[in-house]
Amino acid sequence: MTNRVDRAGLSVATELADFIDTQALPETGVDADTFWAGFSSLIHDFGPKNKALLDRREELQSQIDDWHRARIGQAHDEAGYEAFLRKIGYLIPEGDDFTIDTANVDPEIASIPGPQLVVPITNARFALNAANARWCSLYDAFYGTDAMGRLAQGKGYDRGHGSRVVARTRVFLDDAFPIQGASHGDAETYAVSDGQLVTDGNLLMMPEQFVGYTGAPDKPETIMLKNNGLHVELVFKKDHPIGSHDRATLADVRLESAVSAIMDCEDSVACVDAEDKVLAYTNWLGLMRGDLEAELEKGGKTVTRRLSEDRTFTAPDGGIVTLKGRALLWIRNVGHLMTNPAILDRDGNEAYEGLMDAMITTLIAKHDLARESGNSVHGSVYVVKPKMHGPEEVAFTNVIFTHVEKALNLPQHTVKIGIMDEERRTSVNLKACIRAAKSRVAFINTGFLDRTGDEIHTSMEAGPFSRKDFIKRKGWIGAYEDQNVDIGLECGLSGKAQIGKGMWAMPDAMAAMIEQKIAHPKSGANCAWVPSPTAATLHALHYHRVDVFAVQAKLKAGGRRAYVQALLDIPLASYKAWTKDQIEREVENNAQGILGYVVRWIDAGVGCSKVPDINNFALMEDRATCRISAQHIANWLHHDIVNEADTLVAMRKMAAVVDAQNGDDPTYRPMAPDFDGIAFQAACDLVFRGREQPSGYTEPVLHRRRLELKAQRNS
Repeated sequence: MTNRVDRAGLSVATELADFIDTQALPETGVDADTFWAGFSSLIHDFGPKNKALLDRREELQSQIDDWHRARIGQAHDEAGYEAFLRKIGYLIPEGDDFTIDTANVDPEIASIPGPQLVVPITNARFALNAANARWCSLYDAFYGTDAMGRLAQGKGYDRGHGSRVVARTRVFLDDAFPIQGASHGDAETYAVSDGQLVTDGNLLMMPEQFVGYTGAPDKPETIMLKNNGLHVELVFKKDHPIGSHDRATLADVRLESAVSAIMDCEDSVACVDAEDKVLAYTNWLGLMRGDLEAELEKGGKTVTRRLSEDRTFTAPDGGIVTLKGRALLWIRNVGHLMTNPAILDRDGNEAYEGLMDAMITTLIAKHDLARESGNSVHGSVYVVKPKMHGPEEVAFTNVIFTHVEKALNLPQHTVKIGIMDEERRTSVNLKACIRAAKSRVAFINTGFLDRTGDEIHTSMEAGPFSRKDFIKRKGWIGAYEDQNVDIGLECGLSGKAQIGKGMWAMPDAMAAMIEQKIAHPKSGANCAWVPSPTAATLHALHYHRVDVFAVQAKLKAGGRRAYVQALLDIPLASYKAWTKDQIEREVENNAQGILGYVVRWIDAGVGCSKVPDINNFALMEDRATCRISAQHIANWLHHDIVNEADTLVAMRKMAAVVDAQNGDDPTYRPMAPDFDGIAFQAACDLVFRGREQPSGYTEPVLHRRRLELKAQRNS
């Protein structure tokens, strides 16, 4: 039984009320009565509007379902389908041209293209690692991964591999910071003379790339360089294990890596009640106050991790250069769908969690706004708002934050928002969505994973979808990615906001990432998501090779490449001539991914996991990937590609596989052979009740089942 207190007509879980009153509110300049009155107004006045928007989603989905059902067995009528979507208001006119007028945007968002991390805010260590991933070792990234085609061999230091790391890094330095008539690979001395960097008597081909140094000019300890807006630090140490064997005593090369990072309250966490929300908010408060700490065991010792300090250098002219030591932090709020029992309204209804996040995370961010050297140097708060369906919902988000700003005595448009272009109704109305918040938009980002899950659910009645790997090859996805950039540029985001791309989901496949993910900056994207600080470091290499703003200028001059008609092309299976083995393999692959993720979500409260797939290859899984797999099986069940009995056989078979993959975890509770645990039941709910889930989302099932498990453990 949750203990509650009354706050301005809200019934608030005691631990959340205590956190707000004693930790979040002090030193913000907002008194408790004002805060709770504004919060109560937000929940009670905006809750019914939130519900109406969700009802509108269901109404449109019902009409789309009926349209497809009435045409079963007929060839798809593209023109008729588009006209129908316009008639029901799913697709609206694009409207006149405009440009966003978002103000006070920090340079990490507006003018520095680079990698972006996404981490669960409930894990303090991960949050600190992401914030501190602004600066990372390229030597470590090359040495500890397969980035150069192979891993280090043996238990000790692999000297041959280390030598290749040093040589590969020198090649990068030659490409990014060429020296007149010489190579970094041959350099023996680096010095500063008359405000210029001199290497064995040679100057940089572009002297303006030299930013600063520490130590003595004739023997610097570090040298800071800059290319395409990103910094690179050369670290010299004669007594270092690497520097002592280097002719120039170069001990490390540190890259400005994760320029920005998203602290996630949504897809990568498992927050179902007040206890969970307080943990999330506490970590966000620590980041905004600058005092978050986490202890970990390293080398047999307990280490305390804290936020990195800013970095100071001597400028070429003898002045002082200060560079931020941390990534610019966004906070990703929950979308409009979910409610949370942490707060009940005056009628006993659970409050919408997105409204809770808007008020509380913005309150917490006021701690940063009062600091001299905090997250935002321009006095802004950055909130990613996911899972919005169309411009009505974006406009609703806009007015939510106007209310929050008034309640917290902040200037209007202090809160900047990131629009996740991951739902079909947002994709096909993207320009109108941006227009609905044109004074707040600081980010648009494609999300292939959620976009695919929504595509399947929206067109569930149209027919069976292709296998997942083949969905990626369909024309709609390329059009979706291109149109996102095109419209972002049309709306003036270049130089003002981020145009982002999605996650690299294979954290152990860095060689493949280096080969493939350069496509993101080449597409005109300012940022793209990566799963770790190491991946951010390696992805940063792409932004040294590609001048994103030059790409954007060229794309803008060339005009739009993709239009709504291509995005409405439903990726259905063309032939459906699958063998029994192909069907079984597809269902089992989906089932394995669902179970591997869900068992950790339900039993351990882990919202983002590195889960081995059916071939034991580790993939990053979150609710977006789970949504695709669950909706895909639900679609095949609905269209009789597979039946319930065979699907249950596949689920049980894969549960045993997942159990074996988790065999080394002493805390893991196996699903087989009884298959009666809450986690297995939750996975089955996602599959067998997938069609009835709102927009195909996994949250309603996962939250309900996690709460059931927590109640069971507490009984």
